[in-house]
Amino acid sequence: MKTSLFSKRNLTSAFWYILLIAASLMVLFPIWSAINISFLNDTEVASYPPKLFPTHLNFENFRRALEQAPLGRYMLNSVIQSSLVMFGQLITSCLAAYAFAFIPFRYKNVLFLVFLSTMMIPWEATIIPNYLMIKKIGWTDTFQGLAVPFMATGFGTFLLRQFFLKIPMELRDAAVMDGCGHLRFLWTIVLPLGRPALGALAVYSFLQTYNQYLWPLLITNNEMMRTVQIGIALLQDEERFMYNNVMAGVVLILIPTFALFVISNRQLIRGLTAGAVKG
Repeated sequence: MKTSLFSKRNLTSAFWYILLIAASLMVLFPIWSAINISFLNDTEVASYPPKLFPTHLNFENFRRALEQAPLGRYMLNSVIQSSLVMFGQLITSCLAAYAFAFIPFRYKNVLFLVFLSTMMIPWEATIIPNYLMIKKIGWTDTFQGLAVPFMATGFGTFLLRQFFLKIPMELRDAAVMDGCGHLRFLWTIVLPLGRPALGALAVYSFLQTYNQYLWPLLITNNEMMRTVQIGIALLQDEERFMYNNVMAGVVLILIPTFALFVISNRQLIRGLTAGAVKG
């Protein structure tokens, strides 16, 4: 009986491992394909069937990509925009989440539901009003125009609020008895305890903004204010589509995101799962 149960458990574990490996391969294949094509020369990229491995490492594609478009400048613009949005979302989400978690006031739950409802509004429904507002106040071709419309988010408020609810209210009561105000309690106790959730929100907001395409395309007309996603489109040749040049540019702009994900992977997972058991 024990042997049968042990064997059944092993089969179940093996099934899930195989399923996870298959899913991982499906996710990693596009990344490997981009890296592989970025090293192929013009003859190899046009061959059929396509090569799974380059015959040699060809860095000429990366040089041509950097010459064809100022990707360095575009990457800097994207990093600045993403950093502004990240810090803006951290500040606004921290303050709103603290109020929903620790400050009693009338209709708090109703107002929180209103916050959550903003997550259900399609972004396409707000892009035109945002564009008209940014254009009217003269923020086109500026970093504030790129970043300000995204500095507050219902998701960030929800994520931090769920984490803050795990902090015992007795800790807040003890801090009040010692003369600790709201801002001091938030800065000295809540934020240090909430580092996993803060790290998760920071990574999520940075990567989400870094991958924006339509919004920067709408409000930037100056070439030096373009972002990396627009820069990739500039790598297309007018006469023929050079896959190897485009993929070389894609690999270059993926380096910051890969580095950020590797550094903050553990923090991201801990933060996204921290508030999963308490509502």
